[in-house]
Amino acid sequence: MTAPDPPPSHPAHGLRARWRQVRRLPFTLMLASLLAGLGIVQLTFQLGNLGYRSVTWVRETRETQERVASLERDVRVLEEAAAAAQSPAYLEQLARCQGFVGAEEDVIVAVGAPETPGENCAVRRVP
Repeated sequence: MTAPDPPPSHPAHGLRARWRQVRRLPFTLMLASLLAGLGIVQLTFQLGNLGYRSVTWVRETRETQERVASLERDVRVLEEAAAAAQSPAYLEQLARCQGFVGAEEDVIVAVGAPETPGENCAVRRVP
């Protein structure tokens, strides 16, 4: 013997369930569209922010590299000045710039020379 078939469900009950699903469909689509729109807005903002940060980063990197190059030049000049400060030829040249003369040299002064002489050499900037 086979088990009796269950009584058929009321056709109106199945129809109502389907109608509720159909009525919810527009709300679900509107909600999905709203969320998709918000996602697009957020993506657009993030892409714009990424572009702005990239441009800013490139500019600041370039400025930093220029500053580093300037500081490296200053270090090189200072190292050259420190090395030259130990050289007897440089010290003699510096003394001559300040008006000193050697022990066996004669000093000749012009008739119209000023009382306080100025520097004979150009001043070099040291960083």
